[in-house]
Amino acid sequence: MRRGIRAGCPTRPASRSTCGEAALNGSGQGAPKVRGILESALYVENLARSAAFYDRVFDFPHLFGNDALIALDVAGAGVLLLFRRGGSAKAQEMPGGVIPAHDGEGKLHAAFAIAADDLPVWEKRLDQLGIAVESRMSWPLGGTSVYFRDPDGHLLELVTPKVWPTY
Repeated sequence: MRRGIRAGCPTRPASRSTCGEAALNGSGQGAPKVRGILESALYVENLARSAAFYDRVFDFPHLFGNDALIALDVAGAGVLLLFRRGGSAKAQEMPGGVIPAHDGEGKLHAAFAIAADDLPVWEKRLDQLGIAVESRMSWPLGGTSVYFRDPDGHLLELVTPKVWPTY
């Protein structure tokens, strides 16, 4: 399915209500507003190794950690969750309730927004850390992406503005 198109709906800009939302939720209005994506999760084999990698590359502050999970603060606006693969496959009882089971496998992807002026600094940092840049992409709107991998093979991306109409 092409971006912005739902079955039976015309193309629409990302900022407009999706065709049929009001009918789907029965309210006569669109869905309540979502403020953004707060958490993104990667599933890793060795939590300590992955935490050390993300500390070395990004220097994200740690918000929480235990034997199954490390939560990292991404620019004060999001949280990167590093789960030990299989460590969240069963529901987890917490003081405030239950976190349902989830898990993931394979090479996943996460993109980190950076300023265009910081791209050369990031590329130098990756080089100094001995992290190979797998690919570099120049996008039609004028933005740039630089791709590299973490120790579990997850594809990480540094993204400058003008990659998407929304960024």
